[in-house]
Amino acid sequence: MQEELTAIIMNTLREMSESSGFIFDEITPDTPLFGKNGILDSIGLVTLIVAVEQAIEDRYQISVALADERAFSQKRSPFRSVAALADYAAQVAGVEAS
Repeated sequence: MQEELTAIIMNTLREMSESSGFIFDEITPDTPLFGKNGILDSIGLVTLIVAVEQAIEDRYQISVALADERAFSQKRSPFRSVAALADYAAQVAGVEAS
């Protein structure tokens, strides 16, 4: 599921890029999302989170909340990179990240 979640996040970023007209550099699992050197502002992060939550629900029939108190209380933000968000999404969905 980890690779699929990473692909969902990267595809969502590509779709966001196409619809906004702003082209992100190459998107990889190490792409920083939010914070220092992040490619997203706060509105972009919210848009990504909502789209990823919906994609997870559509694909796996699992309802998840990625932006909750648990996420914001983490020592290391799950929104720091594509891979970190995929790891966190796998945890929230109850599937161990690999």
